[in-house]
Amino acid sequence: MMKTPVNQMSPGLQFLLFVVVFAAIFIIGNLLGIAIIAVMYGLNLVMEIAQLNFTNPQSIPALYILQIVTTTIPIFLAPVIFGYWVAKAPSQYIKPTIRIPWMLFIVAFFVMLFSPPLIEFLSNINQQMVLPKWLNGLERWMKESEESARRMTGAILNMQTIGDCIKNIILIGLLTAIAEEFMFRGVIQTILQKWTKNTHVAIWVTAAIFSAFHMEFYGFLPRLLLGALFGYFVAWSGSIWPAVWGHFLNNGSAVVITYLYQKKYIKLNPDDTTVFSWWQYIFSLIIIIILLLVYKKIALGKKQPELNGEELG
Repeated sequence: MMKTPVNQMSPGLQFLLFVVVFAAIFIIGNLLGIAIIAVMYGLNLVMEIAQLNFTNPQSIPALYILQIVTTTIPIFLAPVIFGYWVAKAPSQYIKPTIRIPWMLFIVAFFVMLFSPPLIEFLSNINQQMVLPKWLNGLERWMKESEESARRMTGAILNMQTIGDCIKNIILIGLLTAIAEEFMFRGVIQTILQKWTKNTHVAIWVTAAIFSAFHMEFYGFLPRLLLGALFGYFVAWSGSIWPAVWGHFLNNGSAVVITYLYQKKYIKLNPDDTTVFSWWQYIFSLIIIIILLLVYKKIALGKKQPELNGEELG
């Protein structure tokens, strides 16, 4: 048994312990997911999916099972187990409180509503990234990883019915938002806050880890921005739920727009990166800054100390 409570250990040890907990659950989840697919559909389908071959009709339901068992559940369980049973301080490490001003959810909604132009701008910068020649091998690996992620996501988002759309809203929108926010803005950001003693550093480093975790390197900058927005939602409110709400809005709207485009209900291609103009990029940035200041004022209130590097919530 550990003599010192986990929440009183050094942040470095807390971070290491959480990585161990997550790695163990992640490995178990992946082994279990592969075993389930092998039993239900045969080992050949496992090999086909590994080779990004989705021609088999059974590959799509198998992908859903793999997504849930190997990724969503481990990302959810690791922070829950760490917060509730390892550190025994869920209010500190997960921040599940719902006792916050309801206006925060409205402001968060408008932040996400006005974010697409800025996300597009960062995405376009990201796409132009070229590494030095001596890093050609790394760049090739990054592009291959990006393509693999794109093809797997494309297979899941190939929606034929409204039921497929609803299923993806629940899985990619809601469940992913809850799991990832518990892990990144809950546990990891809290530990980094303790470690660095600086809220801004904790938020942006967590956002960078969050973005890198997705293994989509040419979408690193826009996901970094989103991670930072979610981080400030949590840091100022002391609750994980505004970040979950913002994350759900981002992912869920992407699913809905993709479905509407596939069904030719709209002409806006979700993969198009030339939708907005320069003045819209600037307008998006200004509005988001204003909305964040409004969010901060509502969350902290007049009697609360300004954000200065001390731990909030």
